[in-house]
Amino acid sequence: DSFGHLSNSQSCVRTTGKPFLCWTVLFGMSYLSFLLNQTLVSPSWNPSSSGSSAFPHNFTSTERTLWNTEDSSQNSEPVPYKSPGPYLVEYPYEYHFVINQPQKCQQLKPFLVLVVPVAPHNRAHRDVVRNTWGGESPVLGKVVMLMFLLGLQSGEGAGQLQEQLIQESEEHQDLIQSDFLDCYKNLTIKTMVMLEWLDSYCSGASYAMKIDSDMFLNVPNLINMLSDAPTSNYVTGLVTINGQVMRNPNSKWYLPTEVYPDLVYPRYVLGLGYVLSLDLSKKLVEASRHVRAVYIEDVYLGLCMQFLGISPTDPPRGDYFHVFPVAYSRCIYSTLIATTTDEHTDRMKEWEDFRRPGPRC
Repeated sequence: DSFGHLSNSQSCVRTTGKPFLCWTVLFGMSYLSFLLNQTLVSPSWNPSSSGSSAFPHNFTSTERTLWNTEDSSQNSEPVPYKSPGPYLVEYPYEYHFVINQPQKCQQLKPFLVLVVPVAPHNRAHRDVVRNTWGGESPVLGKVVMLMFLLGLQSGEGAGQLQEQLIQESEEHQDLIQSDFLDCYKNLTIKTMVMLEWLDSYCSGASYAMKIDSDMFLNVPNLINMLSDAPTSNYVTGLVTINGQVMRNPNSKWYLPTEVYPDLVYPRYVLGLGYVLSLDLSKKLVEASRHVRAVYIEDVYLGLCMQFLGISPTDPPRGDYFHVFPVAYSRCIYSTLIATTTDEHTDRMKEWEDFRRPGPRC
């Protein structure tokens, strides 16, 4: 939802001393190899070092392609950073928070943090979430905290929008904004910045859920599920098994064999809504230093999980998470956890009906 307003083929790049720029890249073109005037310290994971037992010992052709396993411990100098090309994104990178709430987790001490990635201009979706499922706390005795995650807007009116975002943040104190360009290809960056924020400012929470702004979320059902969930190495949602790699250059999720040789992906959770235990935020950020960042956000998280030797957990029930919109029904919505919604749905009206007293089935 956060990036649906942009073309599938748009890519993003940082240029020295200037704002982020977005340019159109045709999928299938060869990698851009020009040198950017930025640097990135080369990863220094040593497979033979202590503490590496969680990492795989035998590499497939894909893992050799994606995993940065070279040992650079002998060289502490940063290496020149090259453009990753149209299928990889600029991560790891030292992004900075433009708008932040660094003390909020310490103040509220949440059990669960809901992080909603949303486009900077999409105030309407943020208000709907605030006035529906995102505004519930406490739930079943647990503190639930809502945060929206944004990048930077580009183009005409960006300065005025930024002023509006600052005012919105002062009013609601629920915005996190980082200095990457908010466009479709940078969704992986957005997710990794979310994990960085959780690790830096909210590691005391038990769980976090990344959920799109066009979803319906049954928070009580989610809390009930988490009451019996593992407290570490835990990710759940709509788990994809043997997901096929798209080789059609016209596909929104195309990856060429040079980037990912295998025919299927490892198990991963669909990005529309997934839950993770907060110990994983630090582990996934660390894993990202060794796994080249493909632009498909949920696949990339699955690759980092594979690198850590951790598999996503299937939810207790198969009907908890829905990728296709479930038609509204008080009864059906009372049994699920999360579903996408139709874009023409009046979510405020449905929420009012869902919350009214009386039996739901």
